[in-house]
Amino acid sequence: MDRKPLIAGNWKMNTDAASSAALAREVLQRTGRLRSVDVAVFPPFPLIPAVLRVLDGSAIGVGGQDLSAEAEGAFTGEVSATMLTSLGCGYVLVGHSERREYHLESDELVRRKVGRALDAGLVPIVCVGEKLAERDAGETFARVERQVRVGLDGLTAAQMARVVIAYEPVWAIGTGRTATPAQAEEVHEFIRNLLASMFGSDVAAATRILYGGSVKPGNARELMSQKDVDGALVGGASLSGEGFAAIAENAG
Repeated sequence: MDRKPLIAGNWKMNTDAASSAALAREVLQRTGRLRSVDVAVFPPFPLIPAVLRVLDGSAIGVGGQDLSAEAEGAFTGEVSATMLTSLGCGYVLVGHSERREYHLESDELVRRKVGRALDAGLVPIVCVGEKLAERDAGETFARVERQVRVGLDGLTAAQMARVVIAYEPVWAIGTGRTATPAQAEEVHEFIRNLLASMFGSDVAAATRILYGGSVKPGNARELMSQKDVDGALVGGASLSGEGFAAIAENAG
């Protein structure tokens, strides 16, 4: 099945009101002409309105870097799914490795957030991946399987058809180390087969599975030439409009 690549730029805790708008303009100028790939950016929460103003009317999607598992209420500092949709966001990251590590988010919490995102009409990009110790111990597949099974538990096939998966080997995030194309493909293929067992072969074949882990213009083409790699969740390289556009061009 032909899956349109998705290149998602996670800006993390970077940029400010002025520089976020400037970066959004550059992304628009450099990727606005691309038709063979979907593009989305994920600014910090306070900067989403400024970025949306720049990208208004374009095909570039905007999303939140996280969301609350609760609909509303006394949860100081949290951001709800409906807050994101009310601004105009279409995507949200769920279960990013930094949320799992620094905020101790469990697979069960990820599952609740996925449901909340889908209920609000957002496309959740659900992040999974193993740490270096888990890979070295031969536990990659067991760890990823648990994250997928628990994080997507209870979804219908129709709901799963709206979900994107991002495989991010934690040992390759911000370290300069990157999974080889063969290593990435091995896990992506495993995830797709797992999705087939959970939701059926048609849903699995249509699900986009992104790779995230030190993706750069120099390695993007080879990574995304793999059969089951359908784009990238880009971190540091997304803070350069030129570099981010080069990655998107290599995905088309």
